[in-house]
Amino acid sequence: MSIQIKKKFMTSGLISLAAAVVSSAVLAQEVPRTPSGKPDLSGIWQSMTTAHFNVEPHAAMEGPHPDVMGALSAIPGSLGVVEGGKIPYNEQGLRQRDSNRMDAINKDPLTKCYMPGVPRANALPFPFQIVQSQDVILIAYEFAEANRIVYVDQPEIESQVDAWMGHSNAHWEGDTLVVRVSGQMPDTWFDRAGNHHSWEMVVEERYTPMGANHIDYSATITDPNTFTAPWTISFPLYRHVDEDMQLLEFKCAEFSEEYLYGKYRKPGTPKGNPQE
Repeated sequence: MSIQIKKKFMTSGLISLAAAVVSSAVLAQEVPRTPSGKPDLSGIWQSMTTAHFNVEPHAAMEGPHPDVMGALSAIPGSLGVVEGGKIPYNEQGLRQRDSNRMDAINKDPLTKCYMPGVPRANALPFPFQIVQSQDVILIAYEFAEANRIVYVDQPEIESQVDAWMGHSNAHWEGDTLVVRVSGQMPDTWFDRAGNHHSWEMVVEERYTPMGANHIDYSATITDPNTFTAPWTISFPLYRHVDEDMQLLEFKCAEFSEEYLYGKYRKPGTPKGNPQE
């Protein structure tokens, strides 16, 4: 190798190193921080994916009740958010997924307004708000008014019972907030396509700020009762920057009453609360 070529490689390497240093410095300046120096994740965030339809890659297809709703219920195509593309189901888990998918419109827990669980709550087309302090982080979701308390550096606090949104313990690895979610109800799904888990599932979330208004989010799912290996989903979260942005009410329980209990309605009585 000639001296000139060696100099070019050295120059190129120095430029790349300098760019990386500058990029890290700019990122450190852009990310808002708490008085303790940790990234401040407080704000209203939302994903921009269609992972709530199906976390795996899929083509566009007709949705439920096309005879009534036409294209309004159609499912858009997606490249998916599962790293590697496929969920590594074991044989029993795959059979259950296929059974769920055959009647997903009726079996999906969200149809009944159950809380979505983690990580599905972060992939829904609804905003959620993070309120951060040093010891705890509150995450409030617009859908079903679900919420979570994330205990930071308090591993001694453990869940006594399973819950729809599980139990969240967290710690910081540099600028990344790592959250371990355990104790989730086995009834939640990952999406509308019937992808599911069991009571053994543990989720490790990672929130890495990539700027003032962008979080790189990933969640690794471990559930030996359902999958042959751990697997990961990842997608960006974006901060709402509207000055008047706020979470609104979506109390879906009242929207699901007719679906759940309409068959018990006394003939002649109106739907919903009668007008006074």
